[in-house]
Amino acid sequence: MDTISYAYGTNHFENDADLQAILHHYWPLYYDKRSELSRFGQFAGTDIYEAIYHIDHDARPVLVAHDLDGNRIDRVRLSPVEKKILADTAWIMELPFHGLGWAYHYALLYLLGDPGLGCVLTITGQTAYALHKYAGKAIPDVGTITADLLSGRAFGATWMTESQGGSDLGANETIAQPDGEVWYLTGDKYFASGAGLSDYALTTAHPQGHKPGAKGLALFLLPRVNHRGLLNYHVRRLKDKSATRAVPSGEVELDHSEAYLIGRMEEGIYYTLETLTVSRLANAIIAMATAKKSHLEVMARVERRRSFGHVLKEHPLIRHDLTDLALRSAAGLALAFYGVKKFDEVWEEKPPYTPRYHFARFVTHLAKNRTADHASAMTAMAMELFGGLGFLEEYAVAHWHREALITPIWEGPSNIQALDFLESIQRHKAHEGLLDEIVPLLEQVPGPGARHTLEVLQSTLDRLESVKNPEAEWHAKEDLTTIADAVQVALLYDLAKDEGTRYAKLAELYQIHFIDHQDYPYWVQDDESIWGGGDHA
Repeated sequence: MDTISYAYGTNHFENDADLQAILHHYWPLYYDKRSELSRFGQFAGTDIYEAIYHIDHDARPVLVAHDLDGNRIDRVRLSPVEKKILADTAWIMELPFHGLGWAYHYALLYLLGDPGLGCVLTITGQTAYALHKYAGKAIPDVGTITADLLSGRAFGATWMTESQGGSDLGANETIAQPDGEVWYLTGDKYFASGAGLSDYALTTAHPQGHKPGAKGLALFLLPRVNHRGLLNYHVRRLKDKSATRAVPSGEVELDHSEAYLIGRMEEGIYYTLETLTVSRLANAIIAMATAKKSHLEVMARVERRRSFGHVLKEHPLIRHDLTDLALRSAAGLALAFYGVKKFDEVWEEKPPYTPRYHFARFVTHLAKNRTADHASAMTAMAMELFGGLGFLEEYAVAHWHREALITPIWEGPSNIQALDFLESIQRHKAHEGLLDEIVPLLEQVPGPGARHTLEVLQSTLDRLESVKNPEAEWHAKEDLTTIADAVQVALLYDLAKDEGTRYAKLAELYQIHFIDHQDYPYWVQDDESIWGGGDHA
């Protein structure tokens, strides 16, 4: 590992000043759990970091169709390294269900860092989430199943996507037929993460005879084996992917497959969107994690590499790029954990939801979409700062860029985030909650920068409320980004109140660059507190 990574062997928690500041700011249990976070940060920088590259290059999951007796099993074989890492990190999933909060869960997921390993944990946790909140006695042994999922004795999955539907859940064609407490599902799930690994999957289907479209979907628990102990579905194949190789994803054929209804049939779409909120926050956290892993690599590189007679970090051009990395890293992580905080306040709500819940979901769209942009830009810049070497698989930054490129696509690309964002404004007035919290943060800051940011935020939301939907949709992705950027300025100023003046400087720079669309001012090149990015390896 020493030959491909600068960040290997370091403590990824202790070397991340922004994570420490943001957790201290948002999470009351931070000091109580700091030592555990530090231990996990060392684990993330050693065993996990090494396992990621071994799995990625040498030990991807392999689909095994039959057992030794010729019985169809459609199971994946994991390397012993991946099995051990998943076993050693399974406890991350149970923390929110034991009153320790979602911030703890997502902080550990962030330190884990890898989208593939993180995906396995997230889809398993989502399955437990739906069962914990909505499963009734109609599901046999539901308590045992939930406990097994949260302990790592079983794996879960979320299988919603179909080839003709993609992110449009209403276009799904899987049909569910009832037979007492058991339902029989028939259809194809086209991009099924955890295929061959999961023991229980959440999946959507239209109950036969009920209305079409998204509102007609119900949510079901699909076991790997039926009541006779036979394989309950077939995995047609695993997908060939350029990234996220630790999680097997494949095509699953449901043919009269046994399943159990979760909760109330008519509320299935709401349960589905709740579980999607869990994974969209995970996507935001993991996006910033991949970006930070590449940032750690870069900070070590620019202190060791010499070019044109100077160490790289002495060049103003390099400091300019490091400024962008540091700014995106702090702002994106603040936005992601702001989303986590809002979700933690409402996650136990059930339909019909309060305005507070719709506001939390609104923030999720901002966070998921903008953090993916940051991750792609940061990891691309990291590769550039390594020069031609950055494109070689023998250097870690190439891996993190590949992983970052999936974050804008998984859990709904920007088009879907924009549509959901518009719906939350036009139907639920969710932006009113945002204004209640963000406007005071910006009003407390003197100077034209914060005032202009507030004007941009309010005018963008006013226009979205006033125009008809086709025109609103035309500009929705740009508006989604603009609002997320304004929120990040406010969050950075808010951090400065108890985490130091560095965050006020970052807020000012974020406003200059992403609200006013101007270059970073030259004075930054003399301020290592900005482009140094805090404490690094």
